Amino acid sequence: MRYETLLQAIGLLLLIGGAVACSGPRKVATGTNVLGTGTLSVRGPEPVAALRPPFFGARQLLRKAVADGVFPGGVVIGGRRDSVMYADAAGTYSPDDSTPVDTATVYDLASVTKVVATTTAVMMLVADGKLGLDTLAVTYVPEFTTGRSRPITIRHLLTHTSGLPAYRRAYLETQHPRAALDSLLSTPLQYEPGDTTVYSDIGAIVLGLAVEHISGRPLDEFTRGRIFFPLGMHSTTFRPPTDWIHRIAHTERDSTTGELIRGVVHDENARHLGGVAGHAGLFSTGPDLARFAVWMLDAYHGRVPPANTMYVPPDLVREFTTRQAGPEESTRALGWDTPDPDSSTAGDLMSRSAFGHTGFTGTSIWIDPVEELFVIMLTNRVSPTRDNLDIKFVRGPMADSVYVGIKNGVTR
Repeated sequence: MRYETLLQAIGLLLLIGGAVACSGPRKVATGTNVLGTGTLSVRGPEPVAALRPPFFGARQLLRKAVADGVFPGGVVIGGRRDSVMYADAAGTYSPDDSTPVDTATVYDLASVTKVVATTTAVMMLVADGKLGLDTLAVTYVPEFTTGRSRPITIRHLLTHTSGLPAYRRAYLETQHPRAALDSLLSTPLQYEPGDTTVYSDIGAIVLGLAVEHISGRPLDEFTRGRIFFPLGMHSTTFRPPTDWIHRIAHTERDSTTGELIRGVVHDENARHLGGVAGHAGLFSTGPDLARFAVWMLDAYHGRVPPANTMYVPPDLVREFTTRQAGPEESTRALGWDTPDPDSSTAGDLMSRSAFGHTGFTGTSIWIDPVEELFVIMLTNRVSPTRDNLDIKFVRGPMADSVYVGIKNGVTR
């Protein structure tokens, strides 16, 4: 069965899963508190949650995607408020590596870096009163020469309305990382700031530099100290240490050397810049991202005490995660994205208040503050090649399938 009929099969699986879940007085436990000190499965038996009837559709969809070569392996985590309701893994590290994936496998997050690291850091600096959303970006990043003569604000960068192009192959322009960065920071605009929405990696790079200049710390150090360590995200980092290598899934096969990239960022510009950048470079696991999602829900609803080091005013969290008004129809919030009916990477069931992001390597995180649930999918769909685009048929149906499982499986 290929993808002409996949959506029909998914619909049937969802119906079966929902019917089984509602067929009797079955009581389902509320899961594991991901803010505790324990972990999910680490190369042990498959989590019991994965076997529950409410998640039959998600379980089958993940295994079919692996069998059909959509990606060699993947992890899916679903939860509600402070509980993980579903944690599942399937497949292997790569087509050439038979190591089985589990929920502790580390993945290259690609552009999910933009929200988990960069956007969150910017939000914290706004909360600290050190950064203004409508302040010119060049105020914080003087070397941003494009911004010296054009009124590009931090808000423009976050909403992808700066006028900067989507991408630039700076890694091919020079062998020196500093020269490549200078080239990116002098990129000519394609549009006037505020006129058009163009998703831009370059804008996220500028935001990462703003965080560094304001905080006086490299982006990886700032995010580790202000975000990852306080949340207990101990498997989340830029530039993973070498002793993590056995836990990290491969990404693409290098076109020059023929070797599978593993443990270094897949994005060429981020790799050329040393592995730490505002647009890509972060590695993480499903359970760690679940901790982050729980914190986002708590912050959104004002459940983080003001004295807590992770406190951000709820109104500010809602502003960052709400679709922004713009010159044209856009799904962009501040750094975050919101569900788009045309692409459906978030599925069709999440509320209009949901927010999330996807990554080029086959990763995604979606959070619905109305239903207080989250869905995380980590894959390496670029292994062995980025030409495999079949994940577009899986992201939305997976989000819907986990959503249905959570709604059918939770008893309170």
